Amino acid sequence: MARHNARHEKRKQNTGTAPRKRPVKPADPNVTAQYVRKIRIFLQMTARKQMKASELANKCRSKRAPSAYLAALEQLLHEGEILEKRDSYVLCSKDDCFKGEVVRLAGNFGFVRDEAGTEYFVPGKYFLGAMPGDRVLCRNLPPREEGRPEAEVLSVLEETPDARLCGTIVPTEEGLCLSPDRMNMELHIDYQESVPYAIGDKVLCVLTERGRKHMEHRVKVILNFGTADSAANCMAASIAAQDVPVEFPEEVEREAEKLNSAGISAFELEDRLDLRDKVIFTIDGASSKDLDDAVSIEQREDGSFTLGVHIADVSHYVRGNTPLDQEAFRRGTSIYYADKVIPMLPKALSNGICSLYSGEDRLTVSALMHISAEGDLLEAEFAKSVICSKVRGVYSECNAILDGTADAALQEKYAPVADALRLLDKLTDKLEHLRRLRGAPELESTESAVMLDENGICIGLAPIERGRSECIIEACMLAANEAAARLAREKGIPLVYRVHEEPSPERLATLKEMLVRLGGTAPTFSEASPRDIQKLLESCQDEVWFPVINSLTLRSMAKAKYSQEPLGHFGLALRDYAHFTSPIRRYPDLCVHRILSDDLAGASKEWMEKRYGKFVENAALQSSDTELRAIRIEREADDCYAAEYMRSHVGEPFHGVITSVTDHGVYVLLENRAEGLYHIHDMPEGEYEVEEGWFIRNTLTGETLRLGDPINIICAKADVATGRIDLVAVAS
Repeated sequence: MARHNARHEKRKQNTGTAPRKRPVKPADPNVTAQYVRKIRIFLQMTARKQMKASELANKCRSKRAPSAYLAALEQLLHEGEILEKRDSYVLCSKDDCFKGEVVRLAGNFGFVRDEAGTEYFVPGKYFLGAMPGDRVLCRNLPPREEGRPEAEVLSVLEETPDARLCGTIVPTEEGLCLSPDRMNMELHIDYQESVPYAIGDKVLCVLTERGRKHMEHRVKVILNFGTADSAANCMAASIAAQDVPVEFPEEVEREAEKLNSAGISAFELEDRLDLRDKVIFTIDGASSKDLDDAVSIEQREDGSFTLGVHIADVSHYVRGNTPLDQEAFRRGTSIYYADKVIPMLPKALSNGICSLYSGEDRLTVSALMHISAEGDLLEAEFAKSVICSKVRGVYSECNAILDGTADAALQEKYAPVADALRLLDKLTDKLEHLRRLRGAPELESTESAVMLDENGICIGLAPIERGRSECIIEACMLAANEAAARLAREKGIPLVYRVHEEPSPERLATLKEMLVRLGGTAPTFSEASPRDIQKLLESCQDEVWFPVINSLTLRSMAKAKYSQEPLGHFGLALRDYAHFTSPIRRYPDLCVHRILSDDLAGASKEWMEKRYGKFVENAALQSSDTELRAIRIEREADDCYAAEYMRSHVGEPFHGVITSVTDHGVYVLLENRAEGLYHIHDMPEGEYEVEEGWFIRNTLTGETLRLGDPINIICAKADVATGRIDLVAVAS
């Protein structure tokens, strides 16, 4: 195995990511506290924004107790109350400064969250080498994009002790170095402290030394995942770098096993609504093992419906502040990518006592909804219940029952629930009709399914298709989620809501401009309603460039998140919405169950506020964070597996559509669902004019590549480690 044998120069001193450490004698804490007060007062009183270091020292009479004075300076610098600028000091409150935490890096930029929860975009050149988890002092910058606050890092107040990076081992003139994922740089490796590695390996590193820029950091390799040409290896490294918990602590596993093996006692059935004689069944994917939702339906004499959505009573097993609950809170959500899952709960619960297997009694929380013959939600009742699912339904099989293609074996399997399935189909028609009347935008999913061979290597990509039974389950779950949120809002009790705020006027203006440029007609609205967005999509649904508008519309939307406030859901055109239906895989749903259970037990509004007021705020923030982490991992996996698939198609021609235009090239969505970059450096010789977001034009030949244009292209390179696919033009 090739080893790093680079020439090592004398290590650079850390030049400012943290407050300087001065060699001083131990200071008297009481005297130090006096100097802290003096420094604050003099910097506040000065007419100038900042004060020379010598002037401040004289005013404080620092010579009387120099060690205490220097200790006071260090304390205020470390706490982010003052900032050192060359030979002067400034009070941070006078300089538009704020303290925050680096939440993530993304190539040549990153994000910092302040103490109020607002996230700021930070360009790489203003990052001072800060890493995720670092506590930093920042200053606001004028935003370049409307609605997105920006900042620069002024100093690193506290370094995270275990900053990690994953990347690929690459050769350089000085030996083997780390090329961090999605960061255009190479970092020196302390090879003597590292595990063995070779060119092309995917590795996980920790920082051993910091500089003022990311490229000045030094690292050591602590884990080697093997070749970076494997998407599975790349994702294992990325998950480790993001400190995503994969294995459960032994204490948590033991607690889950104990709950699962105990089964259901007669005592646990007391005071529960017994629904075991009802026609209740599950519908999931063929490979699903965590079956946490079941449905039932009855039609009343007046034509209205009683829709039952029965969800595994996970809150009965995962009690608040137990090791199980703390681990679920830390994970926030299950993460799914390719053929793998990182679960929120141990399998003993998610695939055991909490999974609604057919023919087995299970504890549930039931939403029993009275829905009018037209599909309106009239009233809803929630109950702690016990069910026994009649059939373990599978989407593809249910679709066959509904479209009349099921064979005799399937018809026999679904005989106990066939009538209920058809009645659910009838109700779904009405629910979907009302959804369209509300104007909820019908955005098409851009997700793809990854097809793997027996070795876990990607051999194909395919759009995720939804059949009728998928639509039925979605409609039922939406109804239950709306009912849970409405109950909490009307009662005024705390809850974790799923919210989606309306898009900014600036983004809507950009969307309408692009629609007109592509050849469409922009509807007249300034502050869009969901119905306006739907009309916009419908106006160009048959155009070749519709995928571009669909993608631009998705990007113009605010990101859905969790909140303790009932802010409504723009994308669903609903006033009330929460996540109630998946407590096995989402922590917010578990919170909603816990709160509704206490409400059903008769807890007062005042008691609920005292117990859950702060809890729902913390849970909403943590759940939003862990959801974003899961989304990043899933998108990264999509890129890596797509590149792995395209590696075997280098040199082949493809047809695609230009979906994005940047100053460095155009992104093309291929017919096989992979997306690649046709870089401006790979375009024919000439001088190029770029209008970012719209076109690239060769001013010598007049050839123009526009957003939404169809294009024939060749795959030139596919890098699994970065998930990047490079495209070039078809030779003329």
